[in-house]
Amino acid sequence: MRIRADVLRTYQSIHTWTGILTGLLLFIAFYAGALTMFKPQIEQWAIPSNQQLAQVPSERLDELITQALSQYDKAREGFIISFDENESPMKWYEHGGGRGIRLDDQLRHASLTERGEIITQMSSTNELGTLIDQLHRTTGIIGKVGHEDLGVIVLGVAALLYFLALVSGVIILLPTLVKNLFALRQNKGSNRLWLDSHNLVGVISLPFHIIIAWTVIVFAFHDFFYGGLGIVYGDKPLFERPVRSNVEYSITELPSMATYRQQLSAMTHGYQIVSMAFSNLSTTNPALAVEVKTDGQIMRGGYSDFIYLNPYTFAVQFNTLNQASEGAYGPIVNSLFALHFGNYAGDFGRWMYFAFGLLGAFLFYSGNLLWLEKRRKKQAEQQASTRFMASLTIGVCLGSMLGVSFAILVTKWLYLVTHQVNSHYLACYYVIFFGAIIYSFVRNPALAAIHILKLLALVCALIPVSTLISPLFAPSESIAYASLGPVDMVALIFAICFYFCAQKVYKRAYFGERNSIWALSKPEHLAKFTAAQQ
Repeated sequence: MRIRADVLRTYQSIHTWTGILTGLLLFIAFYAGALTMFKPQIEQWAIPSNQQLAQVPSERLDELITQALSQYDKAREGFIISFDENESPMKWYEHGGGRGIRLDDQLRHASLTERGEIITQMSSTNELGTLIDQLHRTTGIIGKVGHEDLGVIVLGVAALLYFLALVSGVIILLPTLVKNLFALRQNKGSNRLWLDSHNLVGVISLPFHIIIAWTVIVFAFHDFFYGGLGIVYGDKPLFERPVRSNVEYSITELPSMATYRQQLSAMTHGYQIVSMAFSNLSTTNPALAVEVKTDGQIMRGGYSDFIYLNPYTFAVQFNTLNQASEGAYGPIVNSLFALHFGNYAGDFGRWMYFAFGLLGAFLFYSGNLLWLEKRRKKQAEQQASTRFMASLTIGVCLGSMLGVSFAILVTKWLYLVTHQVNSHYLACYYVIFFGAIIYSFVRNPALAAIHILKLLALVCALIPVSTLISPLFAPSESIAYASLGPVDMVALIFAICFYFCAQKVYKRAYFGERNSIWALSKPEHLAKFTAAQQ
């Protein structure tokens, strides 16, 4: 296929500058997004196992609820029943609760002894997975625009430019797509290998990137879309609001758990009930949120669907299940969410999205490296703009990964000294992130890359070590964790990969092209060794 040279140059400029303007933000979003695919597993790994109480048989849940409501005032305001074997059967907020992210919520867990007596214990919530998800959604940008996070809006703009970069990148590749797609030319220098790898990853993951780009745009600007529809609908509301009731209910009228299961059975066929969250039980606006999940089907939530109903009358107020009665709107919206979250293919889909998320991060990182290599001068001293971009790329990309990894690492140790760990996660991430950026500017970017990659390898390797040894420092079994799990195994794989990358960067810095931003002067012992080899 032939395309005029001037057209190719135009699209190459579009691809280059849209990539440079958005690459660093998208790197953080994709890396954190890959980890978010296993948010429940990360939070389960982070919480000490003895913070959860033993489950009770489903036929004894009514007994547990009755005792809790009679003894604890906060439970009467609302409570959560969990059917997960790894969680307490009942819990409620003693402090906090509700929607949004809060870092100081306090939960009381409740269960029954063998003699049928209620036992309770307090714990703080762990928001490690939620904070990684928030990093994915906002890239760590703090602030609000109305009720929306500023970072979400910024990422929405980045997604628009990102889509332009995808389209222009494909147009650039069209003339040589068939011939060079799978050609990883190692014998033509590292720059050519980086370019071939960048092109290959971009093409094979193109459908995934188009899905992510468009769904991010929809998520970021949905208020603007609804505002546009308001012009069409006029004064007519876009969504039917439920009629508020004047009936004030009493908590003594709550049906049994068996009744709830019976009422929900038809609607949740093929789904597993995960939890039931009751709220506002003694008001005119009581609510019950039923969380359900399934494998291999579209779900609107990242990990589950929800049914919202009146806990006394069973009247369904809203649900996110893909019901045919909702018409075209429901399935379309659910599809947008499912395509972004990757939950439509079960665990296989999550692992695929995890891999594509990491490849996406590589795509943006390699794009910046290619831009730097294209602009380097054939001399030892490089332009100030090139040095600035090199330092920023290393600091932001590697610093964000190091910040997340360090926050995960300190989890086990924070529980030894405090149960309020969430604010420490934020402090760890931002101190490490900005520290890495400063270090990249103070030191040579190539040297900073070597040091941060080695530190990344060390931090990731220490995660499974911490899982094994941190309970040994806990007083009188106050902290307990399970044996090594998937989080520890993935961290170990990451440690090996980061160490390998550090060795490659080291080799290029001291033995590669001298006229490069990534070149370093050889230390005396290396210079002597090289001279002896010659």
